[in-house]
Formats: sequence, C-alpha cells, structure tokens
Amino acid sequence: MNLKPPTGPRAADVRRRIRDSLRVKEALLADELVDALVRVAATLVAAYRRDGKVLLFGNGGSAADAQHIAAELEGRYLHDRPALHALALHTNTSALTAIANDYGYARVFARQVEAAVRPGDVVIGISTSGNSENILEGVRAARAQGAVTVALTGAGGGRLKNLVDHCLAVPSAETPRIQEAHILIGHILCELVEQELFPRAAETREAAAEMPRVGVAQEE
Repeated sequence: MNLKPPTGPRAADVRRRIRDSLRVKEALLADELVDALVRVAATLVAAYRRDGKVLLFGNGGSAADAQHIAAELEGRYLHDRPALHALALHTNTSALTAIANDYGYARVFARQVEAAVRPGDVVIGISTSGNSENILEGVRAARAQGAVTVALTGAGGGRLKNLVDHCLAVPSAETPRIQEAHILIGHILCELVEQELFPRAAETREAAAEMPRVGVAQEE
C-alpha cells in the first residue's frame, strides 16, 4: 500500500517540534555539558559507595521527572542489580499538604530535606526556570545539611545555578524541550551509575544481547 507523505500545517508542526527537540538534544553534546554530566554521575556513585542516598524534587512535569529518575535508580535501569536508595519528595502527599498548610508551599521540600538528608547525600532540584521558590528553599536546606546539590534547569540556570554544586542547564528557553532533555539526562545518569557500580551486571547484559536467539534466523 502506497501512503502519501502527510502534508498540511499540522504535519509541518509535527516535523518542526521534532526538529526543535533534536536541536536541543544535540546541544547537550557541548563539552561543558558532557563534562558536567560525567561529574554528576561520579558524585552519585561516590554517594552510593558511602551508603548515601539521592533525593529529587520538582514541580509539575519536573516532579514527574524526579519520580521517574528515582524509580530507575531504586528499581533498575538496564541491569538486574541491588537497589539504590532514591526518593522523589513530592510522593508523600500527606507530608506535602501538611507542610504546605503549616509552613507555606515554599517550604514543602526544605522541611522534608531537613528530616531526611545526611552529609554526603545528593539532592537534585529540577526546575526549568531555575527560579521556583520551593526548589530554591529545598536546595538551601540541602546545603545546610551537608548534601551535594545538583540542579537540572533551562538556559541560564536562573537563581538556582548559583546555589548548587553542579548545574546541568539545558540550552533552551522552551519548557517542553527542556523537560525532554531533562529525562534524557536522567537516563544517562542512571546508565553511568549502573555501569560504574555494577560492571558485572552490565557485562552480563551485553553478553546476553550478543547471544543468538533460539529460533531466530541469523544473518549471514
């Protein structure tokens, strides 16, 4: 069946948005960002080797990204391996609403950080603008607790950039494109952490992937 390529303004919109997303992701190949990603991954590895943990927080879509990354670390990303302690702080809705009610929404993450974070833990604040007050307060509390702080932000980094130890600033001002890049960054971090902490699991998976599948014709 011969299908004609889709045309019209909606098809053009789809192609434009895909190209926009690709351009932002290609911009992540900049040496400065690649180096920052490697350093953040090493920070996570060091925390886990000290029996530390990773806490993440964000608002809206960034909260979903925080929960997604935490799930990949605590469950697994690519390899069967021991669980890694990671927690997205918005998931306890009773704590979230109680703190917001008693202390104000700007304190919803800071209060939880004060309870949970120990020196050497890693705290990751996710904000496309870098200016969300509750993210800023959460990071300030993390620094006071002796945590290593990381930000995932958009272009410029906002006020958050100057509060953290490591800032991964996606070079875009468009919220959807920034969020798409944030989850790519999260996936890369999870992969680097698994490779470093559990090299045998990674090798086993790679070896299994190279084995011929029974009943599947092999190319000659």
